[in-house]
Amino acid sequence: MQLNKIAAAVEAILFAYGDAVEDNRIAEAAGIDKSDVERIIRLLNERYNDNESAIEIIRLGNRYQMCTRKEYADNIRTVMESKKQMPLSNAAMEALTIIAYNQPVTKGFVESVRGVDSSAVVNSLVEKGLLEEAGRLDVPGRPVAFRTTPNFLRCFGLTSLDDLPPLVRENENKQATLFDKDEEDDSYSVEGRTVENDDNTDHDNTENSIDRETWDQQSRDPG
Repeated sequence: MQLNKIAAAVEAILFAYGDAVEDNRIAEAAGIDKSDVERIIRLLNERYNDNESAIEIIRLGNRYQMCTRKEYADNIRTVMESKKQMPLSNAAMEALTIIAYNQPVTKGFVESVRGVDSSAVVNSLVEKGLLEEAGRLDVPGRPVAFRTTPNFLRCFGLTSLDDLPPLVRENENKQATLFDKDEEDDSYSVEGRTVENDDNTDHDNTENSIDRETWDQQSRDPG
């Protein structure tokens, strides 16, 4: 198959699917090797840049998604007929931060760090597509563990979890972190943008068994 035909096939796959697609699924659907996917994506993005297109393809871990560029967000927002999406609360940002830096973890672990019941908060983050189940711990009660999703990466402008900024201890000089608090409206923003609920994204929920010794602390409170 000619390169232009392959690129067109990958472009069609991402456009039609809408959400992020794993690289191995793109390769299978386009009839190419998995190692060639990144090269095709780079070729498509170069074409978009040369044509000053409003479209780009972003990488989210081992997945790729076609989306519009950030600079056109205001234009799109004016024509979108959807209900106003509320920014994440302080409690939601606290829970999301704990899980992002320690995942996969149970609700019990989140509650032990926050000191308050966090079931409703974690459930709301799952509904917003920012968290997903990551299997059950291999401990008595087999509590559910949670992890962040590709939607989380997209909302916070990250390519992978390796891009998370380092945590800062209270006695160290303050430096920029992923979660910047807006003191006026008590919400949080990322890179100057308010963090909002995004559209739902399908994720694979695989029953993973997690090492007992690693998560022994969580077995005391199944959450």
